[in-house]
Amino acid sequence: MPSFPSASWVLPCLLAVAIGLPGCREPRAAAPPPPVPGTTAFDPNGIGKLYMGRQIAQVMGHEGAEWLERPGREREEATAELVRLLRLRDTDVVADIGAGTGYLTFRLAPLVPHGRVKAVDIQPEMLDILKKQKRELAADNVDVVLGTEQSPGLPPGSITLAVLVDAYHEFAYPREMMTAVVAALRPGGRVALVEFKAEDPSVPIKAVHKMSIEQCRREMAAVGLRFREARPGLPWQHLLVFEKSAD
Repeated sequence: MPSFPSASWVLPCLLAVAIGLPGCREPRAAAPPPPVPGTTAFDPNGIGKLYMGRQIAQVMGHEGAEWLERPGREREEATAELVRLLRLRDTDVVADIGAGTGYLTFRLAPLVPHGRVKAVDIQPEMLDILKKQKRELAADNVDVVLGTEQSPGLPPGSITLAVLVDAYHEFAYPREMMTAVVAALRPGGRVALVEFKAEDPSVPIKAVHKMSIEQCRREMAAVGLRFREARPGLPWQHLLVFEKSAD
């Protein structure tokens, strides 16, 4: 994933930027790209690119790693409940796409003792953090994988579940990436898509970093995934499960 510019303002301002508080703005070395034809306005928190009617959001860079591990994250996102709602089998081979620091990866690994977790990220700096965490936690069933903007770098038919937490809306090439994710799924494999609720204005996240259920379903259908169910229970996010054909 593309990174934020390295600068001393990033960590103290990151949460404020994410939730839209005034007085904390990312300095820009150059003017932002122009609006995509057909948009009504350019969102400064987007990358200036449309996909199926929505603007693609900027990516959180490795400079924000500490925010991913913030103490309040469990309270805000109920990660323990998310893990429970995933209903993992002990033999699952799970890909954590956009794994970042491994906040979710290392919570999943103990639940698949006869399976594996593929921690996928495209930032080498995040992979360094993941490898360090893997060593410290002796998480032998975790594989750290360098992906690209268009592919998770996983072999065809190698995973049973792909989990994407607050990552999909930032993919610069969503169709290409999800086509590659679908190829990596075994027949009948699942995608668990976790995105901040666009339908809920009380969720304190900028609009470009949110997605509606309707939008998620439309975009997953475009790569051949069948909507299976929404699993309620998370305070700020949707958990939507999609399935690859078993044929």
